[in-house]
Amino acid sequence: MDAVEAYILDLEQPQRSILEYLHQLLISHPEVTCQIRYKIPFYSRKKWVCYTNPRDGGIELAFIQGAELSNEQGLLQARGRKMVTGVVFQSVGEIPEAALLEVIQEALLLDEVAPYNGPKRKKRKR
Repeated sequence: MDAVEAYILDLEQPQRSILEYLHQLLISHPEVTCQIRYKIPFYSRKKWVCYTNPRDGGIELAFIQGAELSNEQGLLQARGRKMVTGVVFQSVGEIPEAALLEVIQEALLLDEVAPYNGPKRKKRKR
């Protein structure tokens, strides 16, 4: 059992079922890998694409470069964040798979053409 599987199994229901579903959906894409970072699962291909985080009794699927996604499906919310956008699911049954797959595809395409390079750091004056 790897660290991500252990993390998922450690969650209570319904979070465990939601994260199992999202995890399988994400890793089914070619070259997408998952690792525990900052104590939660992060999914990447070239760079970080998204992460899952327990929130409000559900699971948030958050996209690192979410502000650059079209959000034509209307799923994503910034919640006061500048770059990251996400959606919180309270049950597996409320996940709109077709719309979510469109968002994931767009995020993976963005990762292909403009991978996330991390936060811009200000240079210190000496």
